[in-house]
Amino acid sequence: MVAEDSQALREFGSRVREQRRGRGLSQEGLAEQSGLHRTYIGSVERGERNISLVNILVLAEALDVDAGELVTDLTL
Repeated sequence: MVAEDSQALREFGSRVREQRRGRGLSQEGLAEQSGLHRTYIGSVERGERNISLVNILVLAEALDVDAGELVTDLTL
């Protein structure tokens, strides 16, 4: 993974974390709502995963946010 990729992944994860916390959800709560595993949510939030478009959409739906808000202005 290139350093620029890592920065984009960390920023995406930070946005997911911010949205989750803003809704008063734990990682476990978001996992339950999204159908994704809690450890997967944690690794996304830490920027350790380059997740698929499908999972971006799943997280956005679970967070009740437009997926564009999670990815707008991210650059490599």
